Amino acid sequence: MAGHFGGGPSELMRKVVIHKPGGYERLTLETHTVPIPSDRQVLIRTEAAGVNYADVCVRWGVYESARRFVGWPITPGFEYAGRVAEVGREVRHLKPGDPVFGLTFFNGYSTHVCAPADLVWPKPDALDFEAAAGFLAVHLTAYHGLLQNVVIRPGMSVLVHSAGGGVGSALVQLCKLHDLQVTGVVGSDHKVEYVRQLGADAVIDKSRQSLWDEARRLCPGGYDLVFDANGPETLAQSYAHLKATGKLLVYGFHTLLPKRGGRINFLKAAVGLVTMPRFNPLSMTTENKGVVAFNLSFLFDRADLLHPAVNDLITWVQAGGIAVPKVRSFALADVAHAHRALESGKTTGKLILRTLPPPCMAGVPARGD
Repeated sequence: MAGHFGGGPSELMRKVVIHKPGGYERLTLETHTVPIPSDRQVLIRTEAAGVNYADVCVRWGVYESARRFVGWPITPGFEYAGRVAEVGREVRHLKPGDPVFGLTFFNGYSTHVCAPADLVWPKPDALDFEAAAGFLAVHLTAYHGLLQNVVIRPGMSVLVHSAGGGVGSALVQLCKLHDLQVTGVVGSDHKVEYVRQLGADAVIDKSRQSLWDEARRLCPGGYDLVFDANGPETLAQSYAHLKATGKLLVYGFHTLLPKRGGRINFLKAAVGLVTMPRFNPLSMTTENKGVVAFNLSFLFDRADLLHPAVNDLITWVQAGGIAVPKVRSFALADVAHAHRALESGKTTGKLILRTLPPPCMAGVPARGD
């Protein structure tokens, strides 16, 4: 029989719903019926949900997996933490009341998430619910990029763009955990000390320093790995600053889209597409360099990759090898404020939404639009 904890199928839940692409005004709180888990699913009463830049792209209507597999309306959010409310008949590793965190293919901005059981894990004691809600997406992105796409060796030199952000913070820590030499790039001086505290061997503040002059000074022979989610602003030079056998790892295109304002600047996006570097396989072969690109949302059916990654990450965070992420939290009703803060480029660490009450008002725009 399915287990149950805290509510029933007739219970109502709150979630953020986007009915069509646009600005912050598209983020709407609605009331829906709590779903019933199937035999291999788990229903979680969430306490918090992670906020990622991908969620902003979902709101703009430009996130490929959202367009391909969901469409409109859509509830953004890939990660959460909370307590198990109900388990399907075939679920054995969890029971009602268990504190958990996990992944969901969208639908994370909600007081309740119904997720496949194999994407739900017991919450590590080292993480409170807010930290756990913002842990998996960025750390799995960093893990997959560093440990499942390239072969690393101690002493390799790594350049990490946006080192003060969620994925960048995770990359810096994972690199140091594996004895790599890390240079972090940040966009403002208040992030420098934060990235140093994460363990970076050097930090380039591109608001005060010439990024590529400093990158060359710090590593004259070029970098073994460069992690770049900026897009056309830096990709060409990131590739140029690789040493022979180096790899450029691409997992986003932030400068292709606006960082603030709530809406896409389509002229800027068009210019970005035109200026996007094209990597020629013949040139890459003769230069002995490579480009690797990936998107975590297309890996949610790859348990063979996700499970060993999560197991390692849990082990490291429990042992103190990975510091608890710096978290800034917003109420679910303030989701627009969270998106605005993320688009500003001024945040460090991770943003999360608190999904516990107060009671909702169905169909009203989230505050801050």
